[in-house]
Amino acid sequence: MKIAVLIKQVPDTADDRKLTSSGAVDRSASDRVADEITERALEIALREKDADKSVEIVAVTMGPGTALEALRKALSMGADSAIQVVDDALAGADALTTARELAGAMQGAGFDLIVAGNESTDGRGGVVPAMVAELLGRPFLGSLDTVVIKLGTVSGQRQDAESVQQLTGALPAVISITESSAEARFPKFKGIMTAKRKPVAVVGAAVVGAAVVGAAVVGAAVAGAAGFGTAVTHANGNVVLSTTLRPARTAGLKLVDDGTAATQLADFLSAENLI
Repeated sequence: MKIAVLIKQVPDTADDRKLTSSGAVDRSASDRVADEITERALEIALREKDADKSVEIVAVTMGPGTALEALRKALSMGADSAIQVVDDALAGADALTTARELAGAMQGAGFDLIVAGNESTDGRGGVVPAMVAELLGRPFLGSLDTVVIKLGTVSGQRQDAESVQQLTGALPAVISITESSAEARFPKFKGIMTAKRKPVAVVGAAVVGAAVVGAAVVGAAVAGAAGFGTAVTHANGNVVLSTTLRPARTAGLKLVDDGTAATQLADFLSAENLI
C-alpha cells in the first residue's frame, strides 16, 4: 500500500496571530511548525506501516522553501519520502488553487490512500481534502474520528451534533481526520538523523498544475493572489480594510455578598443578555 499524507506548515498556535496590512496572516511574525492535525494524519499512516513494513508513506505539502522544515519533521517521524510544491506565484493561493496543485503533485503516483487533517489551524477552511478527492475522482470520507483500513476499503466513524455515522469507501480514496483520532508520536533520534537522507522531490506549480484535468496551469505569469479565485471576491468589495489588536483582558465584576449578591448577579446576567 502507498499512502500520501498532506502536511502543512502553520504559524505556531502558541504565539499571538498577527495580520498583514492586506488582512492575511503574517506568517513571518511567528515561529513556523508542522500543523498538529497533519501530524495526526501522518500517525494514521504510520500505524499501518507498523503493522505492514511494505507500506510506503509519502509526505506532501505546498508552501515556500521554509515548508521543507515541516516535511523533514514528517520524515523524522517515519515517512519514507516527500513531495514539495514550491513556486513564488503560489503566494496567497486560495483553497481551490491549493487543492489543484496538491492533486497535481499526487496524480499518477499510484497512491492507494490520501490522508489529511480535517482543517488547518491557520485557515480552518476545511475544504481542501474534499477538493483534492473531487479533482482526483476518488471517494472522500471526511472528519473521521477513527480509521480502519482493510480488504481494499477504508472505514471509520464521524460524529456530528445529532448522530455517530459509520462510513466506508473503496480504495483508492481520500480521508480527513479530526483531533479525536490517533495522537502523533514524537520523532526518535534515529529518525531525526535518517530524515536528512530521505528523498524530497521539489516541483514547481507549472509542472503539476496541468496534471489534473480542468486545472489551470499556475506559473510565472500569475502574480500572487491576483490570479486566484480570491481575487474575484476582493473585486466585489469583500476585503479587510483594517485590523486592530485584541484588547487586553480586564478584571471581571467582583461581587461582595452583603446580602444582595444574588440580586446583583441576576441583574448583571440580565444586562449581558445571559438569562
